[in-house]
Amino acid sequence: MADEKETMVEGSFRDKKMGGKRQSFKKKVCKFCAQKTEPDYKNPEQLRRCVTERGKILPARITGTCAKHQRALTQEVKRARVLAYLPFDRK
Repeated sequence: MADEKETMVEGSFRDKKMGGKRQSFKKKVCKFCAQKTEPDYKNPEQLRRCVTERGKILPARITGTCAKHQRALTQEVKRARVLAYLPFDRK
């Protein structure tokens, strides 16, 4: 019965029992807010940092951009793709 409870509450109870600690993480800061800039389709180097090798737009939880700038970034990446500043995919 104790083993069942142990596996059910795996996160906190088991970590404390085994001596493990929860990893604390540093909060990511929005690059656009920190530099006081906006995403721009005419600056492909800035946009490439937020796009994967396959051409997918990285989510905000990975890049650390705020919701406001993530929406603007998405629009600017799409605009840059249409105007051929960025490729749709990199094969």
